[in-house]
Amino acid sequence: MNSTAITIEISDLEYAWPNQGPLLQLKSFTVAAGESLCLLGPSGTGKSTLLSLIAGVLEPQKGRLQVCGSALEALSSHQRDQLRADHIGIIFQMFNLVPYLSVLQNVLLPCRFSPRRRNRFERPESMVEDAKRLLCQLGLDAPDLLSRPVRDLSVGQQQRVAAARAMIGAPELIIADEPTSALDRDNRNRFVRLLQDEAKASGATLLFVTHDQGLASQFDRTVTLDDINHITTPTGTA
Repeated sequence: MNSTAITIEISDLEYAWPNQGPLLQLKSFTVAAGESLCLLGPSGTGKSTLLSLIAGVLEPQKGRLQVCGSALEALSSHQRDQLRADHIGIIFQMFNLVPYLSVLQNVLLPCRFSPRRRNRFERPESMVEDAKRLLCQLGLDAPDLLSRPVRDLSVGQQQRVAAARAMIGAPELIIADEPTSALDRDNRNRFVRLLQDEAKASGATLLFVTHDQGLASQFDRTVTLDDINHITTPTGTA
């Protein structure tokens, strides 16, 4: 891990939903490039809101939020969208797959919207081969599966398609929001190993959110939202 590079840096961040008090008040928090971090805690504590801020889906109301070298508070909505497409792979809690598209088409979507991720491949055939590789490693290698609309898959299968889509094109940051909730134990462990292996192979930072304490030991560092209300320093930095 490069101890001098930072993927996520937060200072004096505040966010509140309309007509409510501050939901998040984070003084200082950093995540190093290449670090795998588990954000642990029960549902309803603001973890998904923090992920939406880091991904540029929500805009902070106060403070500084830098992701992959860009200050999100200084970007327009369009610029945040492009940064997300180019640099961030997201496994959403609700998957956000396109139901009428096939499994393969869904996995390839990020490369369609991001020339940066598409250009990581020497030719279109390499992109398709990598999508198939990711799906195979996630246990989605049945011959008829690639062309099947994702609406015909089980919840667990859809979750794994969402994971392959997040990882295609080697984004610098992978965000996973409760990604193992629909998986059995064997598939859960395979899933986490693949995420870790893909992130390490490309030097990506992995931010993994879960309420499952049994997964915490598999990451470089584990924090809760209570922890990051105070200054926290990523592993390997001064």
